[in-house]
Amino acid sequence: MSNKSCPISLISVDSNIARINAFYVGVLFSIFLVSLENIIVYFLVLDFATRIFLSKEYSIIYMLSYITKDILKLRSIPVDAAPKKLANYFGLFFLILISLSAFLHFTLLMYSLSLVLLACIFLEVAFSYCLGCEIYHLYRRIFV
Repeated sequence: MSNKSCPISLISVDSNIARINAFYVGVLFSIFLVSLENIIVYFLVLDFATRIFLSKEYSIIYMLSYITKDILKLRSIPVDAAPKKLANYFGLFFLILISLSAFLHFTLLMYSLSLVLLACIFLEVAFSYCLGCEIYHLYRRIFV
């Protein structure tokens, strides 16, 4: 049986910042769904790509989440970074597919993917349940 609390990557991230981050992504993405302003999704793609490929410190949403955590005086809750990084890859992948489907006017596909993304965001914000992290742990259990 795999122990999820055991660090796999030996690098940790703050679970509270991840939750706040998901909240801001959810708010922005909800605004996109109401307004259908593609610039919002493009910003989210850029922000996710910045976090994944450059550094989280350059991400506007990360900086806002960090400030929010300090204002709310939340304590840090370290969790393994590897599953959260995979969840970010999934988020980026979904955002790219959503932006492409919106651009190509594949409305049903766009809303279907949006529903999945919003469900994942809701689970993270409300219950600190990371579906991408669960997929990561399942992969590790089966293939490693």
